[in-house]
Amino acid sequence: MVDSSTTQTPTPGDQQSMLTRIPIEISISVGKARPLVRDLLGLEEQSVLVLDKLVSDPVELYVGDKLIGVGSLEMVEGDETGRLAVRIIEIADLQSSLS
Repeated sequence: MVDSSTTQTPTPGDQQSMLTRIPIEISISVGKARPLVRDLLGLEEQSVLVLDKLVSDPVELYVGDKLIGVGSLEMVEGDETGRLAVRIIEIADLQSSLS
């Protein structure tokens, strides 16, 4: 049995605070490849798909299917493993774009 004297309904501020701590996944789109079906069927290890963008072109940041920003690819400074990072160039109005 729940004691109603100790059960509290979260206030809007508490709810917003809880929501801001939820992790999300941001996908980075670096380009698209459009091979013919015969080329797709011929892919094997070490095959190379040429993308429609240059290394220096901006990349797009998505949460689900919502575009939330644009950035540029960079190597993580001081990381010898070659990890990539994205420097944000432009960010969408997240309050309206995610609602």
